[in-house]
Amino acid sequence: MPLMDTSAIPEGLTTVSDGVEMISHGGVNCYLVDTGAGPVLVDGGLPGTWTLLQQALAARGLTPADLRGVYLTHAHFDHVGMCRRLLEDHHTRTHVHPRDAPLARHPYRYAHQSPRLRYPFRYPRAIPGLVRMTLAGGLAVKGISAVPDVQPDEVLPDTGGLVPVFTPGHTYGHCALLLPDRHILFSGDALVTYDPYTALTGPRVVARAATADVTAALASLDAIEETGAALVLPGHGAPFRSGAEEAVAAARSVGVA
Repeated sequence: MPLMDTSAIPEGLTTVSDGVEMISHGGVNCYLVDTGAGPVLVDGGLPGTWTLLQQALAARGLTPADLRGVYLTHAHFDHVGMCRRLLEDHHTRTHVHPRDAPLARHPYRYAHQSPRLRYPFRYPRAIPGLVRMTLAGGLAVKGISAVPDVQPDEVLPDTGGLVPVFTPGHTYGHCALLLPDRHILFSGDALVTYDPYTALTGPRVVARAATADVTAALASLDAIEETGAALVLPGHGAPFRSGAEEAVAAARSVGVA
C-alpha cells in the first residue's frame, strides 16, 4: 500500500482561486465563495471548522451573519456540520438537492454499499484521519431542515453563477457545483483526491463504505468530465489543477475501494 501523502490533506485556510477560499479541518473541505454581492459557503464542513470560517470571513471584514447561504453538494454529516449553528445564530439557510433533503435532517443515516467497520482493518493508515475527523466534531453533527431547491442545470440565484451538476452515486442527490465563468468545479465527494476511508490519494471515487451506489457514482464521472473545468475542488483532499478530464481519467483507472 502506498504511504499516505499528507500534502493531500490540507488543513486551514487556502486561497485556491480569485474569490474562492478553501477551508479545511478534520480532513474535510468547504469553500467560501465571493459572489460579488456577498459570500456563500459551498458545503458546511464539520462543527470544529467554525473558528476557521470566522477567520476567513474576518479577513474580508465580514462575520458569519454576512453569509448569503450554504449550498450543499450532498448532506453527509461531514458536510453539514456548521449548518445548524448558522441557521440558529444567523438565520443562514442551507440549500440541497431534494433527494438529499431527508439526509440533511438525519446526516448519519446514509446508504453505503460495504460495511464501514471493516475499513480500518483493511486500511489502517486511514485511522489517524478518521480520528482527526472525530476530534473536529464528526460524531456530534446536528441535522438541518435544508431548502430543497438545488436543481441540476439551473443557476442558483445570488451565488455568483453556481450551476448544480447532477452527480448521484455517493448520495442519491449529490450535485457538484460549477462556476462556468471561472472554470471551477466543486466536486464534493463525487470525486475526491483523498479518501477518508482508505487514506489513498489522487483523484478517485470515495470507498463503498460511504457510497450509496457505486455504479451510479462511476457513471457520474461522465458529468464531471463534461464540465471541462480547469480546477476541481473536492470535498476531501487537495485541489486538482490539471482539469476535470484528467481527474476523471485517473479516478476511472483506480476504481473504487
